[in-house]
Amino acid sequence: MLLVLSDDHKDHLCFLSEVDPAVVSEFGRIAVEFLKKGSNPKIYEGAARKLNVSSETVQHGVEGLMYLLTESSKLMISEVDFQDSVLVLGFSEELNKLLLQLYLENKKEIRQILSNLSPNLPHYHNLEWRLDVQLASRALRHQVKPTVTLKLHLEDGGMCRAHVLQTDPATLQHLIQEMERALADLKSNHCRRILRNIK
Repeated sequence: MLLVLSDDHKDHLCFLSEVDPAVVSEFGRIAVEFLKKGSNPKIYEGAARKLNVSSETVQHGVEGLMYLLTESSKLMISEVDFQDSVLVLGFSEELNKLLLQLYLENKKEIRQILSNLSPNLPHYHNLEWRLDVQLASRALRHQVKPTVTLKLHLEDGGMCRAHVLQTDPATLQHLIQEMERALADLKSNHCRRILRNIK
């Protein structure tokens, strides 16, 4: 899978071709620190003074490199795909190898940082269900009134919580069809493009 970079990201990354490879390595370290601790304008200003450029240019370069590393790590891009993705930037072979080395060295750490940043939402643990059918009542002697009772167990931060839901089979069938339709939509090319840009 190739990483698709927007024109803005390409513009931000083109600054890397104008600096020494040691500076690019330092920018890589700053990008990983940025993920861990957040942005630090003082670092950008100090680097900008040393390179005789604006701090905004340095910030864009670091952010562009951070985006390249995080998106590649998130999608678990192979070495070959990473090199092919970087080829469109028109960098020298030495810089391409340096970017690949930065990616390979920091991939696991970036994935760990990203997993810690993601919200901890309740997730499925277990489901119990029961089908009840009322065949008659005092007012109506001949009726069939089915009811499905669901006990949904969700795990949230090590704690398990149960939610009891009750519905009729027609509503449950409609819910299942809607969920299946949503899952089918997730597999469409249009949805995959949108999800790739959201991540």
